[in-house]
Amino acid sequence: MNCLEFRRLKLADPRRLPPDAGKHAAGCAACDAFAREVDETEAALDLALTAPVPEGLEDRIIFRSRHLRPAWRAWALAASVALGVGLGWIAWNAQSPSGQYARLAIEHVVLEPESLTTLRNAGPEAFQAVLRELGATLNESLGTVRYVRLCPVEDGFGWHVVFDTPHGLATLIFVPGKALRGRETASMSGWNALAQPTRSGYYAIVTASAAHTDRVDQWLRERVVWSRS
Repeated sequence: MNCLEFRRLKLADPRRLPPDAGKHAAGCAACDAFAREVDETEAALDLALTAPVPEGLEDRIIFRSRHLRPAWRAWALAASVALGVGLGWIAWNAQSPSGQYARLAIEHVVLEPESLTTLRNAGPEAFQAVLRELGATLNESLGTVRYVRLCPVEDGFGWHVVFDTPHGLATLIFVPGKALRGRETASMSGWNALAQPTRSGYYAIVTASAAHTDRVDQWLRERVVWSRS
């Protein structure tokens, strides 16, 4: 078992791991630390779930997260409690199907606000490791990487990356194994997103303006080389 497989299993069902996953964590300091962090998050979420939910908010979040595995529905609900009525602007029902993956990227950023203020796996090494997992290489820096995390997205997992650019923070979400027919864009309440297909799935960029999003997309296409296989 490798580190990526272990982390997928831990995120899918934090409280139940197969024996080979436990053996991997016992011999891998990084994955053992990752497992402890997930366990601490689970405990915090259990506490958050005791807080009262604003009327109607639970239904909206459960509708949005119906595609997630059961262990992550609780995560989505707890995130909604932490954000409170500030999530009211996410009007999924009012949106047309066009641009759905770009809108999902914005929702993901809103549901994980700590990604914009926290340093996690900061530095180029973690980002380059993600690219290798996706069958890509980086030929020039995109900016200062601040946050790298494997997150639940749609019906699977994706890599959530936040980095500094000369024009402010940008979020990049890689979703492997999910086909996207063409470029998508979306804007909601001050956030702008763009989703583009890749050979291994798709990526989405989220920033505070369409101009910044387009600029980051240009940097990404110029500096990330995707394998032809």
